[in-house]
Amino acid sequence: MSTSETARYVRLRVDVVLEIDGPAELTEAAEARIDGDDFMPEEERVHAREAAREDSAEALAYLVEPFDLIRDVPGIEMVQASWSSEEIEYDPDALEWDLGEEDGAEEDDVRS
Repeated sequence: MSTSETARYVRLRVDVVLEIDGPAELTEAAEARIDGDDFMPEEERVHAREAAREDSAEALAYLVEPFDLIRDVPGIEMVQASWSSEEIEYDPDALEWDLGEEDGAEEDDVRS
């Protein structure tokens, strides 16, 4: 079978660093999303609201949906997704945040 006749699986990794400059607005949006989730049981909803109020990273996790990134991409089907968010110390000048260098290494891996 040729490559075009077989399914190919690709892992897409995306790192995004966001600055929370409106924590109240973020929490409000997360609570609206939680309240609008018809499938979430009330007990879980209470816990989710509390978590979103206490932690901006938790609030953000309720607002980010990986499927939204690929919804309109033709020729693919999402098989599995997971994501997490966490508060971090960020220094844009630190070597660990030099994403351009890392991207080049990953591009070489993809071409191999």
